[in-house]
Amino acid sequence: MDQKMGKKTTDVEDDAILAGRETNAGKRHALEVTEEAREKEWRNPSFGSKLFLGDFDESMLYPFPAQSEEDRAVGEAFVEKLSHFLETHLDPDEVDKTREIPEEVIRGLAEMGVFAMKIPKEYNGLGFSQTNYNRAVMKVASYCGATAVLISAHQSIGVPQPLLMYGTEEQKKKFLPRFRKGDISAFALTEVDVGSDPARMSSEAKLSSDGSHYILNGTKLWCTNGTIADVIVVMAKTAPKIVGGKERTQISAFILDMDTPGIEVIHRCEFMGLGGIYNGMIKFTNVKIPKENLIAEEGRGLAMALATINVGRLTLPAACTGGAKQCLSVARRWGKKRQQWGLPIGQHEAGREKIAYMAATTFAMEAVTWLTSRWADEKKVDIRIEAAMAKLFCTEELWKIADMTLQLRGGRGFEKATSLKARGEEPYAIERGLRDCRVNTILEGSSEIMKLFLAREAMDPHLRLAKPLLNPKTGFMEKVKTGFKLLGHYALWVPKQWFSSFHSKPYNELGKLAPHYRFIENASKRLSRKLFLGMAKYQQNLEKKQLFLGRLMEIGTDLFVMGTTCSYAAYLANKGEDKKDAILLADYFCLLARRRIAARFDLLDDNDDRELNNVAKMVLDDKAKWLEEGIIWVGEKN
Repeated sequence: MDQKMGKKTTDVEDDAILAGRETNAGKRHALEVTEEAREKEWRNPSFGSKLFLGDFDESMLYPFPAQSEEDRAVGEAFVEKLSHFLETHLDPDEVDKTREIPEEVIRGLAEMGVFAMKIPKEYNGLGFSQTNYNRAVMKVASYCGATAVLISAHQSIGVPQPLLMYGTEEQKKKFLPRFRKGDISAFALTEVDVGSDPARMSSEAKLSSDGSHYILNGTKLWCTNGTIADVIVVMAKTAPKIVGGKERTQISAFILDMDTPGIEVIHRCEFMGLGGIYNGMIKFTNVKIPKENLIAEEGRGLAMALATINVGRLTLPAACTGGAKQCLSVARRWGKKRQQWGLPIGQHEAGREKIAYMAATTFAMEAVTWLTSRWADEKKVDIRIEAAMAKLFCTEELWKIADMTLQLRGGRGFEKATSLKARGEEPYAIERGLRDCRVNTILEGSSEIMKLFLAREAMDPHLRLAKPLLNPKTGFMEKVKTGFKLLGHYALWVPKQWFSSFHSKPYNELGKLAPHYRFIENASKRLSRKLFLGMAKYQQNLEKKQLFLGRLMEIGTDLFVMGTTCSYAAYLANKGEDKKDAILLADYFCLLARRRIAARFDLLDDNDDRELNNVAKMVLDDKAKWLEEGIIWVGEKN
């Protein structure tokens, strides 16, 4: 019996509580390192943060923040030129087969300035907005996933972005002009035993005795573009510091020229998809890095990486939307052409269901892509939550859409485009698209990590208020003072979340879509209540309730996407008659999302989480090993 919680617990829950009480120093250290690195200040308003507090601020979504016509013209002219070049010079299926993007293609991209799209003109770049950059990525991703990764890994998380955000003027002048000449960059963080837990990083950079340079030793894994990069950002531990009487791990970031002695590309990785991706394992042996190549200051590397990736993540929604649009195009054409039982397959309800889902969801993906891109350009909104939501939503939905397209195509979806072409059929590369897009739910923060990240940010306002109570060093009187402050705050806040749900704004300006905004407003109140009650109920054990938190974050994400999609539809419908159907697409997407939201709310209180935990424990304790009989063992037998 757990006396504190006042209820009987299962064996699994007892194990979890015991594990929580016996949390090892390594785990505490990892949490401290990550918490220290996360952005703590909210310098600008955040739609997502407000949403999780029950405040649906529709003014941040509507009217839709449209790109200026002048900026749009610049982007469209460049994308048209880029499209023509790729169509005439690049065969994506050949890239998939040979695992190589032709050198002439990379040179051609460099001559167009593709590797300097986001570099300001003062450093000889094209000076594109995030929106125009994402237009280019969307177009490339719809055609060749590997080439899109080459471009985005270089510019979204490679040297340009962190340098623009944190580099000195000297560093910018030295490195940024190189990318207009075609230099390619990469980002090296992950190690064999280090993914989302940077505290375990083993790569180390020691300052030389004369203080002129660092000496780097270690190995990095899955460094995209790393096998062909000219310059990279590499993360490594530097000398620890004493903070508050405790030793703290310091993770720092460095700019490193890849022709420096001691660097060895020891393996180029090969994956399920993205055959032409230049991703590898890199070993550093006594590599000298000039002290002036340190980005920001020692110990700020992880914080820099997390802040950089907030903007870098925006590339994934654009790329995924490009893939979804391509799938929709194939599904539309095939749905009209392929006859079965006297009707085109798109006319059968089973086919219509897929096509309707794909169209409405692709529209929502586009809406989220352009909204977050514009927010990044305007720099008036804190987008850390929204970027994570956009990444989570778009990557998960593209996988579903690609799978639906393959199913709609049947055997032809499973067949390679080269084989289809060889026998005279349209070479739709659906199986390649499916393989290529699968990694999107993993890289730059897996879907599971995105939900935990969102949960931490969603709880931040509550944790800030309660911080003195949670700090063991806080004095008794300070805790009493904080307790009264909390009682006063929540005595007003909690009733507001209940009683304000009984009335909402009319949102008449949205016309047919107004009911969806009223739904979002009311659902946000319910979401905030559930999150608050979950924090009160589970307290220190909340971090273990990943399914509970995940459902709340999925609800919040759907609400954000619903609001964005309605605003985007209203914007397009007002532009002209040819896009009036945007309202129909947004309405159907919202109906689908509302069903998902209702189901997830129900699952918060009525679920099988206890049973699934018991089954998983049984399997991991080797008590169901008999179920594996009848297979040929692969790998280590244990």
